[in-house]
Amino acid sequence: MKQLSLYKNSLFLFLGFFCVTQTFSQDVEPRRWASMPLGLNAIGVGYAYTSGDVFFDPLLGAEDVTYKGNSFVASYVRPFKLWNKLARVDVLVPFSSSKWQGLLSGEPTSVQRTGFADPRIRFSLNLSGPPPVGPKELQEYRLNNPVFTTFGVSMAITFPFGEYFNDKLINLGANRFIIRPQAGLVHYWGAWSFELTGSVLFFTNNNDFFNNQVQKKDPMFAFQTHLIRQFGKKYWASVSAGYNQGASSVVNQQFNDDQRANFVTALSIGRSFAGNQGIKLAYIFSDTQRDVGSTTNTLLLTWSILFK
Repeated sequence: MKQLSLYKNSLFLFLGFFCVTQTFSQDVEPRRWASMPLGLNAIGVGYAYTSGDVFFDPLLGAEDVTYKGNSFVASYVRPFKLWNKLARVDVLVPFSSSKWQGLLSGEPTSVQRTGFADPRIRFSLNLSGPPPVGPKELQEYRLNNPVFTTFGVSMAITFPFGEYFNDKLINLGANRFIIRPQAGLVHYWGAWSFELTGSVLFFTNNNDFFNNQVQKKDPMFAFQTHLIRQFGKKYWASVSAGYNQGASSVVNQQFNDDQRANFVTALSIGRSFAGNQGIKLAYIFSDTQRDVGSTTNTLLLTWSILFK
Protein backbone atom coordinates (compact mmCIF):
# COMPACT_ATOMS: atom_id res chain seq x y z
CA MET A 1 0.00 0.00 0.00
CA LYS A 2 2.84 2.40 0.78
CA GLN A 3 4.40 1.78 -2.66
CA LEU A 4 1.03 2.40 -4.35
CA SER A 5 0.60 5.64 -2.39
CA LEU A 6 4.04 6.85 -3.47
CA TYR A 7 3.25 6.00 -7.09
CA LYS A 8 -0.07 7.91 -6.97
CA ASN A 9 1.73 10.82 -5.33
CA SER A 10 4.26 10.99 -8.15
CA LEU A 11 1.54 10.47 -10.76
CA PHE A 12 -0.64 13.39 -9.79
CA LEU A 13 2.33 15.73 -9.60
CA PHE A 14 3.57 14.59 -13.01
CA LEU A 15 0.15 15.22 -14.51
CA GLY A 16 0.16 18.70 -13.03
CA PHE A 17 3.43 19.49 -14.79
CA PHE A 18 2.10 18.09 -18.05
CA CYS A 19 -0.98 20.31 -17.93
CA VAL A 20 1.10 23.42 -17.48
CA THR A 21 3.68 22.60 -20.15
CA GLN A 22 0.95 21.86 -22.67
CA THR A 23 -0.41 25.35 -22.08
CA PHE A 24 2.95 26.82 -23.04
CA SER A 25 3.14 24.66 -26.14
CA GLN A 26 0.47 26.97 -27.50
CA ASP A 27 2.99 29.86 -27.09
CA VAL A 28 0.61 32.69 -28.08
CA GLU A 29 2.97 34.90 -30.06
CA PRO A 30 1.81 38.11 -31.77
CA ARG A 31 3.87 39.49 -34.68
CA ARG A 32 4.98 35.93 -35.41
CA TRP A 33 5.24 36.52 -39.20
CA ALA A 34 6.57 40.09 -39.11
CA SER A 35 9.40 40.66 -41.59
CA MET A 36 12.90 41.34 -40.30
CA PRO A 37 15.47 43.25 -42.38
CA LEU A 38 18.56 41.43 -43.55
CA GLY A 39 21.86 42.19 -41.85
CA LEU A 40 20.37 42.34 -38.35
CA ASN A 41 20.24 39.83 -35.50
CA ALA A 42 18.03 39.86 -32.43
CA ILE A 43 18.67 38.51 -28.96
CA GLY A 44 16.17 38.60 -26.13
CA VAL A 45 15.50 37.54 -22.57
CA GLY A 46 12.18 37.06 -20.85
CA TYR A 47 10.57 36.25 -17.51
CA ALA A 48 7.15 34.70 -16.90
CA TYR A 49 5.26 34.09 -13.67
CA THR A 50 2.48 31.52 -13.88
CA SER A 51 -0.04 30.46 -11.25
CA GLY A 52 -3.23 28.45 -11.42
CA ASP A 53 -5.28 25.38 -10.58
CA VAL A 54 -4.77 21.83 -11.77
CA PHE A 55 -7.67 19.36 -12.08
CA PHE A 56 -7.40 15.57 -11.95
CA ASP A 57 -9.51 12.48 -12.32
CA PRO A 58 -11.31 12.13 -8.94
CA LEU A 59 -10.16 8.49 -8.77
CA LEU A 60 -6.60 9.72 -8.15
CA GLY A 61 -7.65 11.36 -4.90
CA ALA A 62 -5.86 14.63 -5.76
CA GLU A 63 -7.65 17.80 -4.68
CA ASP A 64 -7.03 21.55 -4.39
CA VAL A 65 -3.86 21.32 -6.50
CA THR A 66 -2.18 24.63 -7.33
CA TYR A 67 0.80 25.48 -9.49
CA LYS A 68 3.30 28.36 -9.31
CA GLY A 69 6.18 28.73 -11.73
CA ASN A 70 8.94 31.18 -12.57
CA SER A 71 10.29 30.77 -16.09
CA PHE A 72 13.22 32.47 -17.80
CA VAL A 73 14.03 32.28 -21.49
CA ALA A 74 16.86 33.39 -23.77
CA SER A 75 16.29 33.71 -27.52
CA TYR A 76 18.18 34.45 -30.72
CA VAL A 77 16.72 35.33 -34.14
CA ARG A 78 18.54 35.73 -37.45
CA PRO A 79 16.89 36.52 -40.82
CA PHE A 80 18.48 35.42 -44.11
CA LYS A 81 17.74 35.11 -47.81
CA LEU A 82 16.65 31.75 -49.23
CA TRP A 83 15.51 31.26 -52.86
CA ASN A 84 14.83 34.99 -53.10
CA LYS A 85 12.50 34.68 -50.10
CA LEU A 86 12.84 36.02 -46.57
CA ALA A 87 13.67 33.29 -44.06
CA ARG A 88 14.70 33.26 -40.41
CA VAL A 89 15.91 30.94 -37.69
CA ASP A 90 14.86 31.21 -34.03
CA VAL A 91 16.61 29.57 -31.06
CA LEU A 92 14.90 29.47 -27.66
CA VAL A 93 16.40 28.14 -24.39
CA PRO A 94 14.10 28.02 -21.30
CA PHE A 95 14.89 27.71 -17.60
CA SER A 96 12.20 27.03 -15.00
CA SER A 97 11.58 26.89 -11.26
CA SER A 98 8.17 25.35 -10.55
CA LYS A 99 6.19 24.19 -7.52
CA TRP A 100 3.03 22.09 -7.17
CA GLN A 101 0.98 21.84 -3.98
CA GLY A 102 -2.18 19.96 -3.13
CA LEU A 103 -3.93 17.23 -1.22
CA LEU A 104 -3.47 13.55 -2.03
CA SER A 105 -6.00 11.37 -0.19
CA GLY A 106 -6.38 14.28 2.22
CA GLU A 107 -2.65 14.58 2.95
CA PRO A 108 -0.73 17.78 2.00
CA THR A 109 1.83 17.13 -0.75
CA SER A 110 4.24 19.39 -2.66
CA VAL A 111 7.15 19.12 -5.05
CA GLN A 112 9.55 21.62 -6.66
CA ARG A 113 11.79 21.40 -9.72
CA THR A 114 14.45 23.87 -10.94
CA GLY A 115 16.56 23.57 -14.07
CA PHE A 116 16.65 23.84 -17.86
CA ALA A 117 13.64 22.77 -19.90
CA ASP A 118 13.81 21.55 -23.50
CA PRO A 119 15.23 24.05 -26.04
CA ARG A 120 13.61 24.76 -29.41
CA ILE A 121 14.88 25.68 -32.88
CA ARG A 122 12.48 27.00 -35.53
CA PHE A 123 13.04 27.65 -39.22
CA SER A 124 10.57 29.98 -41.01
CA LEU A 125 10.07 30.99 -44.63
CA ASN A 126 7.83 33.84 -45.83
CA LEU A 127 6.32 32.82 -49.16
CA SER A 128 4.93 36.28 -49.92
CA GLY A 129 5.15 39.82 -48.61
CA PRO A 130 8.24 42.02 -48.38
CA PRO A 131 11.32 40.72 -50.21
CA PRO A 132 14.56 39.96 -48.33
CA VAL A 133 16.04 43.46 -48.09
CA GLY A 134 17.84 45.70 -45.63
CA PRO A 135 16.31 48.07 -43.05
CA LYS A 136 15.98 51.08 -45.39
CA GLU A 137 14.43 49.09 -48.23
CA LEU A 138 12.00 47.34 -45.86
CA GLN A 139 10.84 50.70 -44.51
CA GLU A 140 10.28 51.96 -48.07
CA TYR A 141 8.26 48.83 -48.89
CA ARG A 142 5.97 49.44 -45.92
CA LEU A 143 5.46 53.09 -46.91
CA ASN A 144 4.69 52.17 -50.53
CA ASN A 145 2.45 49.22 -49.57
CA PRO A 146 0.17 50.22 -46.67
CA VAL A 147 -2.02 47.17 -47.41
CA PHE A 148 -0.43 43.76 -48.05
CA THR A 149 -0.48 40.16 -46.86
CA THR A 150 2.37 37.85 -45.89
CA PHE A 151 2.03 34.06 -46.01
CA GLY A 152 4.57 31.90 -44.23
CA VAL A 153 5.46 28.36 -43.18
CA SER A 154 7.77 27.09 -40.48
CA MET A 155 9.13 23.98 -38.84
CA ALA A 156 9.98 23.94 -35.13
CA ILE A 157 11.84 21.15 -33.34
CA THR A 158 12.01 20.85 -29.56
CA PHE A 159 15.03 18.84 -28.45
CA PRO A 160 15.12 16.49 -25.40
CA PHE A 161 17.99 18.30 -23.70
CA GLY A 162 16.13 19.52 -20.61
CA GLU A 163 16.53 18.12 -17.11
CA TYR A 164 15.16 14.56 -17.03
CA PHE A 165 15.43 11.64 -14.60
CA ASN A 166 13.90 8.28 -15.52
CA ASP A 167 13.26 7.45 -11.86
CA LYS A 168 11.05 10.53 -11.41
CA LEU A 169 7.65 11.34 -12.86
CA ILE A 170 8.16 15.09 -12.55
CA ASN A 171 10.73 16.40 -15.01
CA LEU A 172 11.36 19.75 -16.67
CA GLY A 173 12.39 17.94 -19.86
CA ALA A 174 10.07 15.63 -21.77
CA ASN A 175 12.76 13.19 -23.03
CA ARG A 176 11.24 13.28 -26.53
CA PHE A 177 11.43 15.34 -29.69
CA ILE A 178 8.48 17.55 -30.57
CA ILE A 179 8.14 18.35 -34.28
CA ARG A 180 5.81 21.23 -35.06
CA PRO A 181 4.99 22.37 -38.62
CA GLN A 182 3.19 25.72 -38.84
CA ALA A 183 1.48 27.80 -41.51
CA GLY A 184 0.15 31.30 -41.11
CA LEU A 185 -0.52 34.72 -42.49
CA VAL A 186 -0.51 38.34 -41.43
CA HIS A 187 -2.58 41.00 -43.23
CA TYR A 188 -1.57 44.65 -42.85
CA TRP A 189 -3.77 47.67 -43.44
CA GLY A 190 -2.36 50.94 -42.21
CA ALA A 191 -1.67 50.81 -38.50
CA TRP A 192 -3.59 47.54 -38.10
CA SER A 193 -2.62 43.93 -38.73
CA PHE A 194 -4.35 40.57 -38.32
CA GLU A 195 -2.52 37.27 -37.85
CA LEU A 196 -3.69 33.66 -38.04
CA THR A 197 -1.49 30.60 -37.43
CA GLY A 198 -2.28 26.89 -37.42
CA SER A 199 0.04 24.10 -36.34
CA VAL A 200 0.29 20.41 -35.48
CA LEU A 201 2.58 19.01 -32.78
CA PHE A 202 3.99 15.51 -33.35
CA PHE A 203 5.63 13.73 -30.40
CA THR A 204 8.26 11.01 -30.61
CA ASN A 205 8.10 8.20 -28.05
CA ASN A 206 9.60 8.53 -24.59
CA ASN A 207 11.32 5.15 -24.42
CA ASP A 208 12.72 5.80 -20.95
CA PHE A 209 9.51 6.70 -19.13
CA PHE A 210 8.99 6.06 -15.41
CA ASN A 211 9.70 2.46 -14.32
CA ASN A 212 11.23 1.56 -17.72
CA GLN A 213 7.95 2.10 -19.56
CA VAL A 214 7.33 3.46 -23.07
CA GLN A 215 5.06 6.48 -23.38
CA LYS A 216 3.51 7.47 -26.70
CA LYS A 217 1.50 10.61 -27.44
CA ASP A 218 -1.05 11.44 -30.11
CA PRO A 219 -0.60 14.69 -32.09
CA MET A 220 -1.91 18.01 -30.79
CA PHE A 221 -3.65 20.53 -33.04
CA ALA A 222 -3.44 24.25 -32.29
CA PHE A 223 -4.28 27.63 -33.75
CA GLN A 224 -3.84 31.22 -32.64
CA THR A 225 -5.01 34.59 -33.90
CA HIS A 226 -4.02 38.18 -33.13
CA LEU A 227 -5.34 41.66 -33.83
CA ILE A 228 -2.52 44.21 -33.57
CA ARG A 229 -2.53 48.01 -33.58
CA GLN A 230 0.55 50.20 -34.07
CA PHE A 231 0.53 53.52 -32.20
CA GLY A 232 3.02 55.87 -33.81
CA LYS A 233 6.56 54.56 -34.21
CA LYS A 234 7.17 53.31 -30.68
CA TYR A 235 4.09 51.54 -29.28
CA TRP A 236 1.97 48.58 -30.32
CA ALA A 237 -0.75 46.52 -28.63
CA SER A 238 -2.50 43.25 -29.42
CA VAL A 239 -5.40 41.07 -28.34
CA SER A 240 -4.97 37.34 -28.95
CA ALA A 241 -6.87 34.07 -28.77
CA GLY A 242 -5.89 30.45 -29.30
CA TYR A 243 -7.04 26.88 -28.89
CA ASN A 244 -5.27 23.53 -28.69
CA GLN A 245 -6.55 19.96 -28.44
CA GLY A 246 -5.07 16.47 -28.47
CA ALA A 247 -1.95 14.78 -27.04
CA SER A 248 -3.63 11.73 -25.47
CA SER A 249 -1.01 9.34 -24.10
CA VAL A 250 -0.45 5.59 -24.29
CA VAL A 251 1.82 3.94 -21.69
CA ASN A 252 2.95 0.37 -22.46
CA GLN A 253 0.10 0.06 -24.99
CA GLN A 254 -2.49 1.13 -22.41
CA PHE A 255 -4.56 4.12 -23.56
CA ASN A 256 -5.03 7.00 -21.09
CA ASP A 257 -8.07 9.25 -21.38
CA ASP A 258 -5.95 12.38 -20.81
CA GLN A 259 -6.52 14.45 -23.95
CA ARG A 260 -5.80 18.17 -23.44
CA ALA A 261 -8.00 21.01 -24.63
CA ASN A 262 -7.25 24.61 -23.70
CA PHE A 263 -8.67 27.97 -24.75
CA VAL A 264 -6.10 30.76 -24.45
CA THR A 265 -6.53 34.55 -24.48
CA ALA A 266 -3.87 37.23 -24.16
CA LEU A 267 -3.28 40.97 -24.06
CA SER A 268 0.12 42.42 -25.02
CA ILE A 269 1.70 45.85 -25.23
CA GLY A 270 5.14 46.66 -26.59
CA ARG A 271 7.42 49.66 -26.85
CA SER A 272 10.60 50.29 -28.83
CA PHE A 273 13.34 52.61 -27.56
CA ALA A 274 16.94 53.63 -28.20
CA GLY A 275 16.47 52.85 -31.88
CA ASN A 276 17.22 49.12 -31.61
CA GLN A 277 15.58 47.81 -28.43
CA GLY A 278 12.10 46.76 -27.39
CA ILE A 279 10.14 45.54 -24.38
CA LYS A 280 6.86 43.64 -24.19
CA LEU A 281 4.43 43.08 -21.32
CA ALA A 282 1.74 40.42 -21.72
CA TYR A 283 -1.03 38.76 -19.72
CA ILE A 284 -2.06 35.22 -20.78
CA PHE A 285 -5.08 33.31 -19.51
CA SER A 286 -5.44 29.61 -20.28
CA ASP A 287 -8.65 27.76 -19.43
CA THR A 288 -9.05 23.99 -19.67
CA GLN A 289 -12.07 22.78 -21.60
CA ARG A 290 -12.05 19.34 -19.98
CA ASP A 291 -12.54 17.97 -16.47
CA VAL A 292 -8.85 17.04 -16.39
CA GLY A 293 -6.46 19.88 -17.14
CA SER A 294 -5.34 23.24 -15.80
CA THR A 295 -6.46 26.86 -15.67
CA THR A 296 -3.60 29.35 -15.35
CA ASN A 297 -2.71 33.03 -15.39
CA THR A 298 0.66 34.21 -16.71
CA LEU A 299 2.44 37.57 -16.62
CA LEU A 300 5.24 37.86 -19.15
CA LEU A 301 7.95 40.51 -19.58
CA THR A 302 10.51 40.38 -22.39
CA TRP A 303 13.37 42.57 -23.62
CA SER A 304 15.10 42.34 -27.01
CA ILE A 305 17.83 44.15 -28.92
CA LEU A 306 18.73 44.30 -32.62
CA PHE A 307 22.37 44.35 -33.71
CA LYS A 308 24.48 43.80 -36.81
